[in-house]
Amino acid sequence: MKNKLLLSALLAFFLYTNTNATEKIFVVERESSSLAVIENDLPRSHIENMRDMNHGVVKFYEKDGYAISRDGYVVKFDPENEKILKEYKTSKSAIGFVINEHYVAVANYDNKSVDILDRDLHPIKSIVTGSKNVGIKIYKNYLVFSQMDNDKITVLRDKNEGKKVPDFEIYKEFEDVGVMPFDAMIKENNFITGFFKSEHFGVLDLDTMKYSKIKIMLDDRQSVLKVPHFGFWSISGAHVFIPAVGDNKVLVYTPDFKFVKNIETEGLPVFTSLSPDEKYMAVTFSGAKFPVIEIIDTKTLEIIKRFEFDGKVLHVRWSNEKSKLYVSVNDTNKIAVIDTKEWYVSKEIFQVQKPSGIFIYEGMK
Repeated sequence: MKNKLLLSALLAFFLYTNTNATEKIFVVERESSSLAVIENDLPRSHIENMRDMNHGVVKFYEKDGYAISRDGYVVKFDPENEKILKEYKTSKSAIGFVINEHYVAVANYDNKSVDILDRDLHPIKSIVTGSKNVGIKIYKNYLVFSQMDNDKITVLRDKNEGKKVPDFEIYKEFEDVGVMPFDAMIKENNFITGFFKSEHFGVLDLDTMKYSKIKIMLDDRQSVLKVPHFGFWSISGAHVFIPAVGDNKVLVYTPDFKFVKNIETEGLPVFTSLSPDEKYMAVTFSGAKFPVIEIIDTKTLEIIKRFEFDGKVLHVRWSNEKSKLYVSVNDTNKIAVIDTKEWYVSKEIFQVQKPSGIFIYEGMK
């Protein structure tokens, strides 16, 4: 009788945890060519043979998972059954990719091309640019990216206007946009790109096809010469937050890029990650402050919390369902979980080797 009761209790617990686990977390294991899988804040499994994951990026579209590897592979996998389905090598080195209903587009460093594949990774078209290509984004029937070596922004247009098999051609190119573009983000109709060697960032309005240069200014009106990856700039309804890697500040602008103020930080910011409700922002750092995270209240524009870990913080990700912030602590092989109601470290998840990027799959809903 006791055994039956125990079995019933375990079964009920299993059913409860699995029916409530609508977020599944995939963590890039940099040196193991693998993805760690976490559910209900417990390590579940690992997907191995994911190629060179030193700078691996994972994205989801509907119930499909895709990863891009440092050595130029696109890997399609089933995030629910945790199995690799197919892989295709687009180049010797790939840097970014985007997905929509009908295609996957990959920006390559070397072969110096942008490759268009279908969702099952069959090649459709390769557009040779003669440059390292970065910051690729989708807007309506356009593909937009920057050419790092040519100081150029390229807009491709799908002649088939969103039909099953795309046919991209060069629609417009913008020359001398800035020196060495390196990454971009898109917010509504604005393609926003940054530069390694210019004192501005660029904004391309994709509705009007007009390009503007926005100065990156500090309080003393000295320009910042270097900004980090734009994938972790943050745009809320009220503000644009820009990590100024050249100084201990997060720069704050209005959504139309008018300067508001600078928020003094402990270190040199790398990522600014906005919470789903846009109330808070997590800031990570480089250099001596690698192990530190600061939390900014986006209403008061003040730092309200600070966390320091026992290793380099390489990535953070807010849960979309729960009051949690996941932190990738690379040196000590763990994911730390911050309770964002009470602001304390509620858990540490081990059995994750050299973690970096954290990605959440919600297709089980």
